[in-house]
Amino acid sequence: MKVLVPVKRVLDPYVKVRVKKDNSGVDLSNSKMAMNPFCEIAVEQAIRLKEQGHASEVVLVSAGPQQAQETIRTGLAMGADRGILIESDEALEPLGVAKLLKAVVEQEDPGLVLMGKQAVDNDNNQTGQMLAALLGWSQGTFISEVNVQDGTARITREIDGGLETLDLKMPAVLTTDLRLCEPRYASLPNIMKAKKKKLDKTAPADWGVDVTPRLDVQKVEEPPAREAGVKVSSVQELVDKLRNEAKVI
Repeated sequence: MKVLVPVKRVLDPYVKVRVKKDNSGVDLSNSKMAMNPFCEIAVEQAIRLKEQGHASEVVLVSAGPQQAQETIRTGLAMGADRGILIESDEALEPLGVAKLLKAVVEQEDPGLVLMGKQAVDNDNNQTGQMLAALLGWSQGTFISEVNVQDGTARITREIDGGLETLDLKMPAVLTTDLRLCEPRYASLPNIMKAKKKKLDKTAPADWGVDVTPRLDVQKVEEPPAREAGVKVSSVQELVDKLRNEAKVI
């Protein structure tokens, strides 16, 4: 079974986000970029499936700027086999990415698509669900455990009321949650090997997909600065402030 893992290049989660001076978006110039943390988890789980003998090949795919090949190389250093870069300097929206992934799936014919549940830059949490709908495949979202056996994926997913266990007929699209696994660190020998692994570079037009944005960003602003707290001298004063100032009771 081949496993396809989409990965995304995002602003490093530990870097302070800067808004452009014209409020047109987030300023990424001279900023540290990294693989989306949820994508890292998906890569790790795909590699574990290969180590367990359930997968024969792990293929990474990323849609984004030319620098996204660095993100793919990171996954290759972790243990993935090869990568596909769909190079585009446009701001790609979830539906456009889902359509690109659908085209890749039709060419690569994987038995499983394993991807992060969301990207930490925009938090849309849409691409996996859209891809499953376009393909007509089973889907399991927010999974914290997965076991593959005889063409079935038994997954545990996190829901509001606790945990839910489902048996999904494969092929399927699975989106990963934080508690699924802990991504490994790439060793120096594997980092060197990753430089020689195959990475195909394509464009959206090569897949016959129109990725023209359908949304128009009007304005991006930083959240207001948090106001300092105050001390109260009594419970009565606290209740008064909650009722008359905060208006929460």
